[in-house]
Amino acid sequence: MPARAWFPTYIYCEPLQRTGLARLNDSLADECRQLRDFDVAGRKWCEKNYPGGYTSYASLNELHRFSSTFADLEKKITRHVRAFARTLELDLRGRTIHMTDCWVNIMPPSAAHSLHLHPLSFISGTYYVATPTGCPGLKFEDPRLSKFMAAPPRLPNAKPAHRAHITYPAEAGNVILFESWLRHEVPANRVDAERISISFNYNWS
Repeated sequence: MPARAWFPTYIYCEPLQRTGLARLNDSLADECRQLRDFDVAGRKWCEKNYPGGYTSYASLNELHRFSSTFADLEKKITRHVRAFARTLELDLRGRTIHMTDCWVNIMPPSAAHSLHLHPLSFISGTYYVATPTGCPGLKFEDPRLSKFMAAPPRLPNAKPAHRAHITYPAEAGNVILFESWLRHEVPANRVDAERISISFNYNWS
């Protein structure tokens, strides 16, 4: 072929484990809501920075270090991160990877996550705990978008790989991983139920 694809952007999506997801998610959902009730500082921060929703990002963002439930989740997620790193052909020989941050997100109706990336990490991701039917997915932006300049729009039926944005549905039990420089957002929750997820970052040494 005269034209070839280079510089791919990979996004990883797999169930956390083969069985027992419903029981695990029920336990995680309870702990996430208890955390929200306990986290006065986090709720105060959210009033200004995350209107309508709750995140422990600015208050309790190392949950894997303080909760056995989240520590167990870390072990399971780490297996997926290692698999993703192999897909990316990252040279981790003689190196270790470790979860640096882990925090809860609870999105009631109207809450949204604006476009952002995750600095100071190399792989980031989300685990879905509760995803009511119709809740928003995770929307990714083509990292080249700011450099398109005079490019014409894509055809309406363009292949997904050629579009400026791609959205992964939020499905309870799934882990989504991406390189931390990839910008993403969660549109406003339009359903009358809470969308609960656990986000995290990984670094290496």
